Amino acid sequence: MNTINIEHLCYYYDKVQALDDVSLSVIEGEIHGLIGPDSAGKTTLMRILCGLMPTQEGKVSVLSLDSDDFMQIRSLIGYMPQRFSLYQDLSVAENLKFFARLFNVPAGERDKRMQDLYAFSHLEEFSGRRAGALSGGMKQKLALSCALIHRPRLLILDEPTYGVDPVSRQEFWQMLKQIQGDGTTILVSTPYMDEAELCDRVSLINGGKILESDTLTNIRSKWNRKVFSFSAPNLKQLFGVLEPLAESCQLFGNEIHIVIPNASAAQSLDIIKSRVEGIKYRYEEIESSMEDIFLSYMNPGVWRVS
Repeated sequence: MNTINIEHLCYYYDKVQALDDVSLSVIEGEIHGLIGPDSAGKTTLMRILCGLMPTQEGKVSVLSLDSDDFMQIRSLIGYMPQRFSLYQDLSVAENLKFFARLFNVPAGERDKRMQDLYAFSHLEEFSGRRAGALSGGMKQKLALSCALIHRPRLLILDEPTYGVDPVSRQEFWQMLKQIQGDGTTILVSTPYMDEAELCDRVSLINGGKILESDTLTNIRSKWNRKVFSFSAPNLKQLFGVLEPLAESCQLFGNEIHIVIPNASAAQSLDIIKSRVEGIKYRYEEIESSMEDIFLSYMNPGVWRVS
């Protein structure tokens, strides 16, 4: 059963098309990653799902409800926007109490739910601290707790770990796995490719278009390419030679990653070797990362060596 169904969704800001014929589904109980760079259309899509923006073209269904039923949808979902949107002058406890009242949590259950969320987020010792005085990681934990106070069936998170330190990012994802284990479906957007590895399925989005939507295993299988890592004392010189030849040629620290279609890998490598003759270099085949695959999808083309 699908928690979210989207069919041929388009959205425009005046003459600028933010979403272009988007179709995807989110399966009940999964963590579904919406992966893409800034201005890819992630936030627009999530705001439409939450009923904060209208559906202009296409069809959207959330928890078997049409997007026109946005008031009912809002009562069943938890939404965490990209920017910290809680009341900075209220304490941790006051923010939780406010959202409990906002979502009509019965008065007799509020304290119990707050204690459960304190145990879950480890924020109890900071319950009296103003939200504006919290660290970045603790702010995100508080925002997540407020989104969970009414026990939603669907959680929509817009780049929740953006700008958060690595330790807090890891803790946050541990919390998401726990939420999923309790039966909640999660749609989470992120620009971080390593977080894609933590999702059950992902949708790659860029320029308002869904480039691919599947499990990472299936995406890698369909991608049907090899990745080679090149290194050299003069990396700039080597990149200048490789870049015009490649379908995808990207710098990764002190390495250059080259993408080659499986079918022509041996022939293409022979051609590359002939072109870099005279340059001192080393290369090896490596396992493709999500970042390699996504950058290749973002820069579609044909293998240009000949």
